[in-house]
Parts: sequence; C-alpha cells; structure tokens
Amino acid sequence: MRAELLIEILSLLVYTVAAIALTAAGIVTEYASIQHLGSGETMVAVWLAALGGVMLYAGVYGLGYQKLLARLMQY
Repeated sequence: MRAELLIEILSLLVYTVAAIALTAAGIVTEYASIQHLGSGETMVAVWLAALGGVMLYAGVYGLGYQKLLARLMQY
C-alpha cells in the first residue's frame, strides 16, 4: 500500500513540474515572439508564436487539465 501511494505521489509531482515547465516556457516563447515582431522579424515571430502556443496547450490543457485534474478528481 505504501509503495503504491509513493508511486502515485511521485507521478503527480512529475506531471506538476512538467506542466509548470511547459507553461513557463510557452509564456517566455510568446514574449520572445512579441519582441521579434516588434523588431521586424515577422517569420521568426510567427514561428515562436506557434511554438509557444503548442507549449501552452501542452502545459495547461494536456498535462494540467487532462492528467493532473483528472487524477486529483479521483480522490
């Protein structure tokens, strides 16, 4: 019973850290996109905006909502 609980806590911790890291990286990438857009590098800005959007989607929805919230609602 203790091993199962430890594994569950560790998996929740890993998902939480990964969701926070992806979300933070997505925010930083979106900020870099705005900076490149302001300096006139449109193609780089569009690429960074798309990459940041994917990171935000993966962090907030993919891991945060589907994995973490679903597991927390089981308890």
